[in-house]
Amino acid sequence: SVRKRIEGAAKRSGRHPDEITLVAVTKNQPVTAIKEVVESGIADLGENRSQELLPKREAIGDAVNWHFIGHLQRNKVKYIIPFVYLVQSVDSIALAKEIDKRAGAINKVQNILLEVNVSGEKSKYGFSPDDLVKAVNEMGKLGNISINGLMTMAPFIDNTELLRSYFAKMKELFDNLSRARQPNLKMRYLSMGMTNDFEIAIEQGSNMVRIGTAIFSP
Repeated sequence: SVRKRIEGAAKRSGRHPDEITLVAVTKNQPVTAIKEVVESGIADLGENRSQELLPKREAIGDAVNWHFIGHLQRNKVKYIIPFVYLVQSVDSIALAKEIDKRAGAINKVQNILLEVNVSGEKSKYGFSPDDLVKAVNEMGKLGNISINGLMTMAPFIDNTELLRSYFAKMKELFDNLSRARQPNLKMRYLSMGMTNDFEIAIEQGSNMVRIGTAIFSP
């Protein structure tokens, strides 16, 4: 059912459904349920906490791409860098530097997304839209990260038009950065959209959605 909804939203925005990456969010889910989802063809799993990610990865293995999507503390970076495919929630230059250091220690270039607080909510992490270009320029000196795009968490609201405006702003930021030339900047993913708003996000340009509740049920 989620795939059908993704297909519909992709077609409405003039794109092919294959352009949209579905990340199944496994927060608080048991390994048995996660294995079912993997067996159904899901290739990307997202986890919010390192203490949940480590045992799940041990049980599931590396047949999937592991995404870290929650707030990442710098002292936890060393535990996940050896195997995580994409850190979606890089919300500070200090965190980017720690990831760069830990990745360099194992000769890895770590793919990351920069989290943007597009709505300006005080309760949310992320760069402000106004600070994004400066942050990207500062990170240009880091040789063991690859900035693969942007991520945001929109407010949990029913105002469709306001949500559209936030997602449209993210697409504008993404497109502007895509034109920049920097060795470690490879803009591939615009990660936005969760269970309550992923169709709107896709219609506004998202090519990666993070969905838990609609897959695993409440």
